[in-house]
Amino acid sequence: MNSFIEANKEKYKLNQIKANNKFENIKNNFILKKIFNNLKQKKSLYILKYNKNLQHRINLNINDYEKYSGIYSSIEIEIIPVSNIYDKFININKKDEKYFHIYFNNNQKELRRNYLKENEQIQKIKIIITYQIKSFYGLFYNCNCIYSIYFKKYARRNINYMNDMFYGCSSLKEIHFNNFNTINAIHMNGMFYGCSSLKELNLSNFNTNNVFYMNGMFYGCTGLEKINFSNFNTINVFDMSGMFYGCSSLKELNLSSFNTFNVTKMDGMFFGCSSLEELDLGDFETYRLQLVYYMFSACTVELKRKMKAKYKNLKQEAFK
Repeated sequence: MNSFIEANKEKYKLNQIKANNKFENIKNNFILKKIFNNLKQKKSLYILKYNKNLQHRINLNINDYEKYSGIYSSIEIEIIPVSNIYDKFININKKDEKYFHIYFNNNQKELRRNYLKENEQIQKIKIIITYQIKSFYGLFYNCNCIYSIYFKKYARRNINYMNDMFYGCSSLKEIHFNNFNTINAIHMNGMFYGCSSLKELNLSNFNTNNVFYMNGMFYGCTGLEKINFSNFNTINVFDMSGMFYGCSSLKELNLSSFNTFNVTKMDGMFFGCSSLEELDLGDFETYRLQLVYYMFSACTVELKRKMKAKYKNLKQEAFK
């Protein structure tokens, strides 16, 4: 009996949605789409699923739920700042300011500023991005007041640019990428440039199928001891120059998942990796390689010897 009542309740709910003309009264399609962008994802999907007229008006094929949420869902980032630092904690383009919603210390009051005031006691900052921006270029550029970044909600898949994203975040000690979507990223050059306090990075959930640029990606990460690249696909990457330049704390590096078939630049790739003892390049392909100058400069004599013996096709300038 209960199941019969529940089934009918559900049917009643669906009928209400089908019959709901609240949104259909909005004449302007652009405004209608904006309203749906700001609705909670679950609610908007629920309404659209049973209203073909609305689907048609905002030009969406709602059968593909994942694609819809991947374009329109909000991104939520939690930041823990370093105490007593007076500085900027995020870079927002003027035109995008209204789509970034910032809250301090779990306060429901939205703040419009993107900097910390001197001696301000902030334990946590929540940033919600509601607009479908396509670039994270320089998002945390030189924001050296950040201790921790946690991507709490991130279904969206339309971000193309991640270059210089954490550039110069010298106080950053941890980044949680559990919910992070890189499926359409093209640029990752300089992504972690100068993140000298990071000791470990787990990038196992990164989808790098479409990435072309990885040059300087970990440049100057002097404290980095471990990186997990287990699922990296670098088939489209052509520039890896200076990728690990100055990563002086790395003792071993497993790049066996890397595909270097299309790479043309590796100059300075491991320059200054003075602690590196083990380097696994897997099936290292040098077919298109053009620039290798100083690839292993300032590395140990033992590592150079191993690399020379293993990769005989590598030009001598790589070991200068």
